[in-house]
Amino acid sequence: MTSQDASSLPVQATAAGFAANPQRRALRLHKELTEVWTDAPGWRGVLMSVNHTTIGLRFMATAFVFFAIGGVLSMLIRAQLATPRGDFLDTALYNQIFTMHGSIMMFLFAIPMLEGLALWLLPKILGARDMAFPRLSALGYWCYLFGGLIIVLSLLGGVAPDGGWFMYTPLSDKTHTPGINADIWLIGVTFVEISAVAAAVEIIVTILFCRAANMALTQMPLMGWYMLGTAAMMLVGFPPLILGSILLEVERAFDWPFFDVARGGDPLLWQHLFWLFGHPEVYIIFLPAAGALSTLIPVMCRTTILGYGAIVAAVLGLVFLSFGLWVHHMFTVGIPHMALAFFSAASALVAVPTAVQVFAWIGTIWKGRPQLHLPMLYVLGFFLTFVMGGLTGVMLAIVPFNWQAHDTAFVTAHLHYVLIGGFVFPMMAAVTYWMPLISGRRRVKGLGEAAFWLVLIGFHGTFFIMHLTGLLGMPRRIDIYPDNPEWVLPNLISSIFSMVMATGFALFAFDIAMQFLFGRQSRRNPWGAGTLDWAMVLPAPAYNFASLPVQGPTGPELILPLARGEGLLPGAPRGWRELLVVDPGTGRPSHVAVLPGNTLLPLVTAVAIGGLVGLLLAGLYWLVPVALGLIVVAVWRWGSIMGTTCDHTAVAVTPDLMLPLHWHVRRSLAYCGAVATLVADGTLFASLLFGVAFLSVVAPGWPAPASDLPEMLAPLAAAIVILTLAFGALAARRAENARATPRGRLWAILGTAAGCVALLAIGGAALMLDDPRRHARDALRAVLLAYVAVHVAIATLLALRTWTDSHHGRVSAARRGTAPVWRLWQDFAAVTAAISVLVITLQEIG
Repeated sequence: MTSQDASSLPVQATAAGFAANPQRRALRLHKELTEVWTDAPGWRGVLMSVNHTTIGLRFMATAFVFFAIGGVLSMLIRAQLATPRGDFLDTALYNQIFTMHGSIMMFLFAIPMLEGLALWLLPKILGARDMAFPRLSALGYWCYLFGGLIIVLSLLGGVAPDGGWFMYTPLSDKTHTPGINADIWLIGVTFVEISAVAAAVEIIVTILFCRAANMALTQMPLMGWYMLGTAAMMLVGFPPLILGSILLEVERAFDWPFFDVARGGDPLLWQHLFWLFGHPEVYIIFLPAAGALSTLIPVMCRTTILGYGAIVAAVLGLVFLSFGLWVHHMFTVGIPHMALAFFSAASALVAVPTAVQVFAWIGTIWKGRPQLHLPMLYVLGFFLTFVMGGLTGVMLAIVPFNWQAHDTAFVTAHLHYVLIGGFVFPMMAAVTYWMPLISGRRRVKGLGEAAFWLVLIGFHGTFFIMHLTGLLGMPRRIDIYPDNPEWVLPNLISSIFSMVMATGFALFAFDIAMQFLFGRQSRRNPWGAGTLDWAMVLPAPAYNFASLPVQGPTGPELILPLARGEGLLPGAPRGWRELLVVDPGTGRPSHVAVLPGNTLLPLVTAVAIGGLVGLLLAGLYWLVPVALGLIVVAVWRWGSIMGTTCDHTAVAVTPDLMLPLHWHVRRSLAYCGAVATLVADGTLFASLLFGVAFLSVVAPGWPAPASDLPEMLAPLAAAIVILTLAFGALAARRAENARATPRGRLWAILGTAAGCVALLAIGGAALMLDDPRRHARDALRAVLLAYVAVHVAIATLLALRTWTDSHHGRVSAARRGTAPVWRLWQDFAAVTAAISVLVITLQEIG
């Protein structure tokens, strides 16, 4: 490296308005940071790690294991369908296997795989040392692992879900599925979805607040934009499914008739809630893969991306349009013609932002000098496959054709062209591209190319033929077809080529293992990329950067200056895991966050949640309060080890830049995370209101029977709830303003007391409700009341946490503790309670 190259970072920092830090010995910095950031040795490290690199790799490795399980199940399906009178599986087991195949691929592979990629990659490519909430990442992983094991192990016990990965009602109600098969899906998938929502919060806050200094949003790598759009869709798309799963499980467990037509329910409510999640999920899966393509293609073509602004606009357009397409899956259920026209047009319109990205990638290849390395082969496989899937998607967006092809093998083929073409091929490209950064080793040549051709040929041989099978009228989800000889040959061809594809995937896994075990040491930045993820040693260290980069030109010349501490916030002089927090728009440094170290708390919390799941599956509802208590104790412990009992001086980020620590900032990462969490929470509440409106207007069996609510006591209880919550909101403001004083502690106690009174009033109101089993209206009222009770309980605990922080010296004039989050949550609880009361009042008036 020349002296000019070595001085590029100081020049970059000076141009950005920062004085460069003096050079230090790189090895000494490495040892200092490794001691602080590395995982604990042995089993303690396995159980206690919260580092984003470790957790991200665990997510991806576990997702690949579930992918292999789902792949084996798909081979069983193809073996059954290879002959018209397949005796390989009986009908009951076949139903379990195809349900498990879809559920595993959707919930245990695709979503967790993108979560793992985001957790592992984002800090590296954005110039940060970790994600915003390391313990949340670890909690998400344990919830994913435990939930996935519950779902998969049910197959060994013969009680696996058997109603399809979409769990349509009434097939999945207690009458038609009397065992625990459906309960395992509903509760297990909801357990896994905790991980998805946690990852969405983590990704959004990290991208907005944890970038390299002066990296404005408009200068952010495209992968950041793709992941931001993905996380936004996850934050808004998953709550409807969570709500639907809860409602269906409550109906199965307690006979509350949300989907029972005879008592004011409607099975179509489940379809609406499911597809409000289900269609955005297609783009949730696609966008991270597209981000990988936008990162890889310029590198493989030795050029820069074409149309950065157009791609960003296309990403935002996809995010917006993806929530207007859910009825695309319901064209045959009796939707009014005006709605059919609207959703058909929207389904066709979504092809426009997708096409913008595809043409931008083609233009990038055209202007560059493509090199056919293995990642580029998978990119070309993506183009061939995904474009065909997009074209069949446009066909299915046209209502008359959809009516003919709905629920046939044509739709199955389209789905696989979109998901494997739009996700699996790009992910295989991403894995082969970033493997040197993961393992520090080169791959063994030859194996990867053979795997690529086997997968490509096997895939098209399987699913291209399946389009024709669907056009011949073969429905989905059948296990035998003795009276349809025209389906025999195409099914046999699909089954043969599926074995070829499976061989390719097995060879791909073998190639990765060989690279880990026998690959030669890789040189730094083997692809010659100009992104920050390659501005570090190989394999990537636990801390990523010995000192943090400044937005500007990137490349191999940054490795040595950053390693010598010439960037921002060098080393770990205070023995803390420190993270630079920036302004979300401009990227100007704001403050320094101190992240938690290795801890068992995420695992303990996930075990407590798993205990709750086990009790629900066993029907031991009388023990559920015990499990909830254990969860509260575990979460309370999270807060007990946060905060500090003394004020701290500002931290020297550079010689001329001093920044406060996060304890002295009101809008800390925790506060921003609470805002993101409430967005998801508000979406769940909006979905519940949608359910109330849908059943009230569309479902048969309405208007509901006359209500027996007491004319005086019910309004009195509602008034007490609203007034106490309003008083709690006032107390939260006063407690924050008078923090670290006796008056502030008094307001926190008063807020806690107000929450307790509100909970008592809610309990009294619950006793006045009509029997929720009588009619869907009464069941929805009970759910609204339960929603309010949960949020009031959380607000009360936050009020008590605020008092505890003040009592133990964790707040001062400069440190606010939990009070800002309590204030935020208290306001949300008050607003949702008022809306719930208004809804019930309008029902009574109507």
